[in-house]
Parts: sequence; structure tokens; C-alpha cells
Amino acid sequence: MAYVYFTRHGQTIWNVENKICGATDIELTELGHKQAKALGQEILKQRLQIDEILYSPLVRAAETARHISEVTGIPMREEPRLKEQNFGKYESTALDGAEFKKAKANFINHFEGGESMLELAQRIYNLLDDIKKEAGEKTYLLVAHNGISRVINSYFYDMTNEEYAAFGIKNCQILKYEWK
Repeated sequence: MAYVYFTRHGQTIWNVENKICGATDIELTELGHKQAKALGQEILKQRLQIDEILYSPLVRAAETARHISEVTGIPMREEPRLKEQNFGKYESTALDGAEFKKAKANFINHFEGGESMLELAQRIYNLLDDIKKEAGEKTYLLVAHNGISRVINSYFYDMTNEEYAAFGIKNCQILKYEWK
């Protein structure tokens, strides 16, 4: 069987403050660094066979990948397509804000100053299609963001709009997806 693994970066201060990070480059907190190192230890403990780590260029994901790589010895490289969605004018605003929730329901529309959900899905689906071509040859760990986790989950599983909007994973939680 061929797999791809996904994890979300470690905790940031904006995660703690319930703010939308999006494409804004936010550093990990002290706990975020510890979470990333602990995930590396968990990968070793579970003996996950991962050939390479691909990570988002945003510092919170890059640092998470670096810690995992240092603990496990798995090589890593930046993958620009894993960058979080640009939420435009909503970045740094409350994650549970009413205006943002309403805007999120309109997949086709661009967030003012940002990108649409469909643009995000196109770039992530293209990346997954490229990775799938190598399935069986290489197993990757993708280190990215919560918004990216939704798109990846929708690539492997059908989801309603409501399920898509509600989907998310915790910082440094790891998910495993099987290629079909």
C-alpha cells in the first residue's frame, strides 16, 4: 500500500489568540517547538516509513518540518504549493468571526485581497496528483496548515460544504491517507 502523511504545524500565538493566520508568516510558540519535536519522536516510535518531508514555505511549517527532520533524520524540502490560503482582509481577525464564516461559505469568491477556496484546491489537488504519480516509490510527510488539511481531506473523501468548513486538525496531529 502507498500512503501520504499530513501534519499541521506547531502552535503559534495567533492559534492561541484564535486569529486567522492564513498567508501571514507567524512564528511558533515555545509549545509549538515542543510539539514538533514530540511529533518527530512519535514518528520514530511508530516506525513510520517516510522518505521525505515536504513543507510550506511559511516559517511555522518550516520550523515544524526542521524539528521533525532533526529528530528523525528524514530529509526535507520546501514545497511552495503547501502555503496556506491567503485570506486577504480577514488575516489577523477572529477565526470565529461572523463575517469571515459567511465569506468562507462562498468557495468561488476571492477573499478581499486573497485567494478563493477553488484556487487553493486547484494548487493542492495538482500537488497531490504529482505526488500520486510517485506513489509506491516515495512516501511523503506534508507539513502545512489547517486550511490545507481540509483540501487534502476533500481529495481523499467526499465532504459536504458544512463538513469541509468544519474540518480541521490539531497542531502537530498526523493523518495518514492511502492512495487508491
